[in-house]
Amino acid sequence: MSNKAKIAVLVSGGGTNLQALIDAQGQGILKNGSIELVVSNNANAYALTRAQNAGIQTACILKREYADQAAFEQAIKDVLAQHGIDLIVLAGFMAILSEDFTSAYPKRIINVHPSLIPSFCGKGFYGLRVHEAALEKGVKVTGATVHFVNEIPDGGEIILQKAVEVQEGDTPEVLQKRVMEQAEWKLLPAAVELVSKKIVKE
Repeated sequence: MSNKAKIAVLVSGGGTNLQALIDAQGQGILKNGSIELVVSNNANAYALTRAQNAGIQTACILKREYADQAAFEQAIKDVLAQHGIDLIVLAGFMAILSEDFTSAYPKRIINVHPSLIPSFCGKGFYGLRVHEAALEKGVKVTGATVHFVNEIPDGGEIILQKAVEVQEGDTPEVLQKRVMEQAEWKLLPAAVELVSKKIVKE
């Protein structure tokens, strides 16, 4: 094992969580891990530009170019293997990964979810939908959770959580931004560092 865990970040969109990781690496918060690869299932994801600007290698794997889920996942596995990846971070990756995939990397895939699991999580809860549900329910506190990924959506062991206050007059968009700024962008680098440190020590 080298002195740093090799990290791949899987993305689908703008890549704000990826940027938080890139910044954390630059600031020395992420000491035991190194972002080696960014994989997107969307050719137009701005996250790819962020990766290129940071000098990180990228790969674009489009589901429609593969016969089925298994072939799509195998293509991801192949590119991860080529780069010797130790840890996979899902940062706004809008594709559900099968049990075949997740079981191949036990406690080596982590995800950030924009609520305090077990609230507002599971199938169908992603992006703004999570914040809409929190506001509809009238909760006073929400937040973000970083967890290991298993075959159950948002069902893996929790690594870190951080609470964020819901304020009067919040819209889903306003709440989403507060949760990102106060929780997601801090928690994800901290969790990646925690897990990377464990991997390096193995």
